[in-house]
Amino acid sequence: MKIIELQGKLPEEVLESFRKRGIAELTPPQALAVEYGLLEGKDFVVAAPTASGKTLIAEMAMLRSVMRGRKKAIYVAPMRALVSEKYHEFKEAYPGIKVAMSIGDLDSLDSWLHEYQIILASTEKLDSLIRHGAEWLDTVGCIVFDEVHMLDDSTRGPTLEILMTRLKRVAKDSQIVALSATVGNARELAEWLGSELIESDYRPVELRKGIEQNGTIYYADGEEAVDNGSKLAEIRIAANTFGMHKQILLFYSTKRNTEAGAERLSLLTSSVLSQEEKLKLSEVSARILGALGRPTTQCEKLARFVEKGVAFHHSGLVNEQRHAVEEAFKEGLIKAICSTTTLGMGVNLPAHTVVVRDTVRYDAEYGSVRMGVNVVTQLFGRAGRPKYDRMGRALLIAKSKEDMRSLYERYIDGELEPVESKLGMESVLRTHLLSFIATKFLTSKESISDFMAGTFYGYQYADMNDLNRIIGRVLKELQEWNFIESYGSLYRATKVGERVSELYIDPMSGKWMIDSLPKAKDSISILFMISNTIEMRPYVKIVEEAEERFFGYQQMIESEGGYILSEDIGYYDPLKPFSTSIMLNDWISEKHEQEITQKYGTTPGALYTKINNADWLLYSASELGKLLKVSSRKLTEVRVRMRYGIKEELMDLVRLEGIGRVRARLLFMNGIPDVKSLRKAGAKEKVERLLGREIAKRVYEQLSE
Repeated sequence: MKIIELQGKLPEEVLESFRKRGIAELTPPQALAVEYGLLEGKDFVVAAPTASGKTLIAEMAMLRSVMRGRKKAIYVAPMRALVSEKYHEFKEAYPGIKVAMSIGDLDSLDSWLHEYQIILASTEKLDSLIRHGAEWLDTVGCIVFDEVHMLDDSTRGPTLEILMTRLKRVAKDSQIVALSATVGNARELAEWLGSELIESDYRPVELRKGIEQNGTIYYADGEEAVDNGSKLAEIRIAANTFGMHKQILLFYSTKRNTEAGAERLSLLTSSVLSQEEKLKLSEVSARILGALGRPTTQCEKLARFVEKGVAFHHSGLVNEQRHAVEEAFKEGLIKAICSTTTLGMGVNLPAHTVVVRDTVRYDAEYGSVRMGVNVVTQLFGRAGRPKYDRMGRALLIAKSKEDMRSLYERYIDGELEPVESKLGMESVLRTHLLSFIATKFLTSKESISDFMAGTFYGYQYADMNDLNRIIGRVLKELQEWNFIESYGSLYRATKVGERVSELYIDPMSGKWMIDSLPKAKDSISILFMISNTIEMRPYVKIVEEAEERFFGYQQMIESEGGYILSEDIGYYDPLKPFSTSIMLNDWISEKHEQEITQKYGTTPGALYTKINNADWLLYSASELGKLLKVSSRKLTEVRVRMRYGIKEELMDLVRLEGIGRVRARLLFMNGIPDVKSLRKAGAKEKVERLLGREIAKRVYEQLSE
């Protein structure tokens, strides 16, 4: 179907945007959607591979709602990075439409959103907006749920499922478009949503799936030699890819393996770089090295590899480093990325060749497990770059002929697995049941049970007896914790229960913090209070210092309810969260990131994730303290110190924009202990000498303001 055939069905400015982006013809899935009633407001589930054009289907539905129906459109995705990527795409494609992104503060109504036509939000943020009573929801005409195969994910899936079920109820007149990777039960998803199904295997770039073994890639329809004399398959495949002037993505099971892979490949990539590319990569390398106040060993390692045209990519990187790597790869500067499987989900980062080196990974609960067919298929989907490649290669590595047969049967010739609901877990239901009652959406066990019957879980498992028993237990627990009260058959949230729900913390974490607030007197006890929560898992390794100091804080877990323990959480060892609190205390004692990451066996990315979570939990504890009439002075102090990683004596200086932990300490050590001291005679010259003229200028501009 040609774009010109959409004249009269979509506004002319939309068609003009398509033309400017080089879209002259709809892909088969897009054409089917239009043919089946997308532009008449019908609901759809679209299950198709990466790069098949699913996003444009969502675009057309949202633009129809905004420009023809004069109603808002919402785009929802489970991952913040994906929401951010789509936001920038929409802003660029439609400058005349008011587009907003909401992925941050979970204790905010973001009332400013009512002014915008298209709102892009993460799953948790939209759920939070509903909890805070966003009044503009009844003006929504289209809701797009991206990556709905994530219903199968035990961490992100339940919130997505609850949100989809809730919006299906409260926004009955809204068009729903659900986008998914290819899965084994797309029809079941469509039937649950009452939607039309478009299921397609269309790809704009041909995908050849193969298995490399001993220097030869075996495809279903032939073979390809890639032997360059190396004993390592990934080196053989990478050398072959670089010989075609193409890029490669390699997926590994662990962070350590990605770094080792990047080190091996750096010998190859450096030899294929032009002089211009080397100059540009040195700039990217400097940006990566300077992402933290002082670089860690990991920062230095990544910067060194990037200069040679290769990078590793995993959760241990801080955001600025991840973005730098992704942009340099998109620009063709970085020739190879060695990544954990997370890069295969969400963000659009295709390459000519994709190698899934490891198909077995470690699971904390089950040990070594084989990767799912759906996951490998998702990773394969990154192979082949539209506009650049006519064909993409997606490869596995076999150690023997027998291994090759097994891999072929499972991952290339095997069937995709069905998506299954992960909603039937007590820890998941606690949060959502409290939210239902706190927002007065559902106020009885019967109405909750009826709602749950309408979830994907209820659709897949018609027998609700097990789930009803869990619901009963959770309601009883929430009553015992004084988060809800019963009035006959009806429930109502208490003030504390309402606040716990709004703060978007697990009720069990809320209960623990409420019990601990009167006991938390110093920084370590406060940090133990927030570390011993569901939100701070997984914990860092237990260090000797934690074992030595725990005795002094043991009383915090001795009273009834003074711990975090539940059947679905498993063995509880208080030394683990206490060790995490000692790590955070090191951070606010101005220990360097390198020292912290080595001591606790963690990474800069994981450390900063913990710091961000700690900031949110300190805020939450402070808010709960207000209700309990507990002073928040010490909590506020620890929160400021956490945000900047500073001792108490630097709190005044970091009020200045551009002054962080390193610059504040430098000023303090040179006789400028606070903002007042900056006004003294000779201080300005000293600041210029210590921080440079530009930063000094910004500092003194703030003083004059």
